[in-house]
Amino acid sequence: MKIGIVGCAGRMGRMLGAVALETDGATLAGGTEAPGSPFIGQDIAVLAGGEPSGQSVGDDAAQLFAGVDVVIDFTIPAATVAHAALAAEQGTAMVIGTTGLDDADMTKIAEAATKTAIVHAGNMSLGVNLLVGLAQQVAASLGPDFDIEVLEMHHKHKIDAPSGTALMLGKAAAEGRGIDHDASAVMSREGHTGERPDGAIGYAALRGGDVVGDHTVIFAGPGERVELTHKAADRGIFARGAIRAAMWTGGRTPGLYTMRDVLGLLA
Repeated sequence: MKIGIVGCAGRMGRMLGAVALETDGATLAGGTEAPGSPFIGQDIAVLAGGEPSGQSVGDDAAQLFAGVDVVIDFTIPAATVAHAALAAEQGTAMVIGTTGLDDADMTKIAEAATKTAIVHAGNMSLGVNLLVGLAQQVAASLGPDFDIEVLEMHHKHKIDAPSGTALMLGKAAAEGRGIDHDASAVMSREGHTGERPDGAIGYAALRGGDVVGDHTVIFAGPGERVELTHKAADRGIFARGAIRAAMWTGGRTPGLYTMRDVLGLLA
């Protein structure tokens, strides 16, 4: 599989490159950065900690999509939507780990997925995707007497809140409960809020230090509380999951897939 990476010189981009270099059957075949980046022209494999490959970082995303089998994107929403259009145009598979995508963004990505295979997940780790499944099951089992709260903490440099993973968890809980997530979500609380509405799914986001990612789904009921927690200690788990997803796209029909598809987890 010829793998390309947009944003290949960033922290996650370099980690993705490093995992691609050590993955059997994968070739780190290209990467891009924004025009004017000081990394343009540098060897992509060297940036990823490997030996020189002769493959230089470019600034033409269309050329990248035309020359590889799959492109991995952990950038920003506007760029990701533009890249999804390129994936559809070229018939190139895509793996999206970008967070902060809104409904309009996802509509455009879903349109692109009618022409090529796209894997999208707010979190690529195996443990988190298992947690998503558990959150759905617990929400269905415990019923409406248990209030649902999602708590997350990330490093101080994260630019969106709540995290994509927190939203994955809240939406899974809503699905298990059989309620509309967007109508039930409470994204923040301040001042005189009144009593907690029945059926609400609350979110709280903490930021500080170098926390890779902590997520807890709390089910608070009469006289007892159930908490499901995942703590990430190494960003490598996201890169490994993304490369696994990239390899999985080989030969797939067009469609919008999730990491649970990639991992073969039950819905």
